[in-house]
Amino acid sequence: MTALDERPGAGNTGNTGDAGDVPVVTDLRVEHLTVPLRRPWGPDVTVVHVLVTRVEVSDGSTGTGFSWTPTIGASAVEAMLTHDVRDVALGRPATTGWWDLAWEHLHEAGGGGITTIALAGLDLALWDLAAGRAGRSLTDLLGRRHDSQPTYGSGVNLHYSDAELADQVRRWVDAGHSGVKVKVGRPDLAEDLRRVALVRDLLGPDRALMVDANQRWDLPRASAAVQALAEFDPAWVEEPLRADDTSGLVELRRRTDVRLAVGENVHTWYRFRDLIEAGAADVLQPNVVRVGGITPFLRIADLVRGAGLELAPHLLPELSGQLALALPGRTWVEDVEDAGFAELGVLRTPTGGSCADGSFRGGARTGLGFDFRTAT
Repeated sequence: MTALDERPGAGNTGNTGDAGDVPVVTDLRVEHLTVPLRRPWGPDVTVVHVLVTRVEVSDGSTGTGFSWTPTIGASAVEAMLTHDVRDVALGRPATTGWWDLAWEHLHEAGGGGITTIALAGLDLALWDLAAGRAGRSLTDLLGRRHDSQPTYGSGVNLHYSDAELADQVRRWVDAGHSGVKVKVGRPDLAEDLRRVALVRDLLGPDRALMVDANQRWDLPRASAAVQALAEFDPAWVEEPLRADDTSGLVELRRRTDVRLAVGENVHTWYRFRDLIEAGAADVLQPNVVRVGGITPFLRIADLVRGAGLELAPHLLPELSGQLALALPGRTWVEDVEDAGFAELGVLRTPTGGSCADGSFRGGARTGLGFDFRTAT
């Protein structure tokens, strides 16, 4: 087994001590919250599932984290947390420095997806514990570099009528967002182009426009669509192909000057490395929960920065924003309309960070700042 400090990005593990001078984990408890979406993401996506994780430690301290998934796989994630993740955590030092050891144990159940989403619940709780012990916020524990980062308005709107889409874009403009993201991938490309033209007219030339196909195209369709979308000066076209179609993404990027984004459905440091080395994308979009937590997210951020590419975290602005404030350079924070934990009523008290006037500011006072309500 490779030594921890020799693993990819291991210099950024956030280890708060070794086994000789820190308490150990005595329990990991999980609570499943099923939360209705205020604006459904489609007829089959009307709720999201938040799996609140609470780590208890031998000195009496606690840490709170979460795993998260819309509709699919929540029960499987909960089972893995309750059994496999809990089993590997019990008796271990209550630090953030042993992510790799947990992954060595869990990855046999799958190289990403349920396994990494479940592991994030433990990793986030341990980071909350570490920051709380230090009496600092996550951002300040990592090292605050910015007072604010830019936000873009986002939403799952492919099923919206033109009028509903226009109203949403106006709300984003009124909120001061520096950019907006809209969905494409209707059966008729002409429909996509008409709707994107509508959005660009509402935005004007000075706001960024992101376009997201959510893996709906094959290479021939993507080639035609990206070429046609170039007229509207998109900041990027997101997931034009399946996220695991590395060779297709490489070929599409060869065919166009439009920037391509991928990452929300990529689950490990190794896959991000492979995409970068292959030249498959210009913008990498790790989801902090889907990649397994803050520890691997920071490693991926280091990798992206080292390659001279752009990092744009996917979803979860109340957490991604805190991380963005500690990252070098400008980092977009995605603000999905009415889908933040505060808007969904999942939290008893605000985290302390917020998206307003086109920027994410603030952050937790201590820890991660997530004070979840209990299930009713």
